[in-house]
Amino acid sequence: MMSYYIDTLCIISLLSCHFITSSFAGPVPNVVSGSQKLIPTQVSSRDSKVSLSSTVKGLRLRPPSSYSLKLESFSTLMKSTYTERYDSRPFRVGKYNWTLVVYPKGNKNDSGTGYISLYVAIDSSTLTSPRQVVPPDLRFYVFNKKEKKYFTIQDSDVWQFTINKTMWGFPRVLPLSTFSNLKNGYLYDMDQCEFGVDITIPPIFEKSELFSVAKSFPNKRFTWFIQGFSTLPSDYLSEEFIIGGISWNLRVFRNGFGAHEGKNLSLYLNLGPQELLKTKPYDKIYARAMLRVPNQGQSNYIVERPLDNWFSPQNIGWGYADFMPLSDLRDSSTGFVRNDMLVVQVEMEAISTTKYFPS
Repeated sequence: MMSYYIDTLCIISLLSCHFITSSFAGPVPNVVSGSQKLIPTQVSSRDSKVSLSSTVKGLRLRPPSSYSLKLESFSTLMKSTYTERYDSRPFRVGKYNWTLVVYPKGNKNDSGTGYISLYVAIDSSTLTSPRQVVPPDLRFYVFNKKEKKYFTIQDSDVWQFTINKTMWGFPRVLPLSTFSNLKNGYLYDMDQCEFGVDITIPPIFEKSELFSVAKSFPNKRFTWFIQGFSTLPSDYLSEEFIIGGISWNLRVFRNGFGAHEGKNLSLYLNLGPQELLKTKPYDKIYARAMLRVPNQGQSNYIVERPLDNWFSPQNIGWGYADFMPLSDLRDSSTGFVRNDMLVVQVEMEAISTTKYFPS
């Protein structure tokens, strides 16, 4: 009887110990003001959910460049009751320490249950200020041995790591049903798999340019009164004039140019000499203008044609070889030439400027 009583007490004691042990398995608690508080762990990946349209997936040959993680016993993590995630050792990219985080059964707190979830976390102690924002480009990898390639997933949206947001990633990289099927190649040699990440921190630009277009000018119109038109050289330039801060010339071919020689008046707008002296080979100026030859007899009768072109050292002038028939100019009754004077005009509608920094 005494032996039975002692055996019974031992069994009860063992069951009690097992109950106590299993009941208190979990993270080590902090004692705060006499109460127990669990150590907080960041488990949610994204404060703002990313739309499917911004996610890019594919297969590629090149392995990850920032960090690679191979697990030779994936099933151990899958069977573990209390291990929800695997954190790699810290690795350095740029000026910061990072950790690759794998949720083998999916991050349930980020709607990732039933999927492989992948994230990277930044070590907040490597941030230089509480307001610092680190915006890297991230690409995650899962090796596929069957294809001998890496499944990749990345996002076109900007990832912003801050002191309050230290982890970003994808809760649904691959369905576990797809990943765990040995025929698909992600889980190979029965229990092995590989993950990786590329972290690229693009530098902030140091050189830039500012393109702007002005559409109003103090004097937007230049009128050229060409005296002795019939005795001009075949190729004739106006005086230099300034509109929109740019120097220009008008150019006429009195008897036409090229295939239109002897048939049409040719008229062009050119960059002026001052502009060409300061313009670099890569500079370009956009201009929209109207070229005109007014009729001196009828004020409402004007021949005009538009310009909408880029001017540069390679293309210093734009215009028309067939601006108007020479027969109209030679016919005194039309009124375009009076007292051997032709009037040519340009009216600027838009002119661009480009500033380079540093200059």
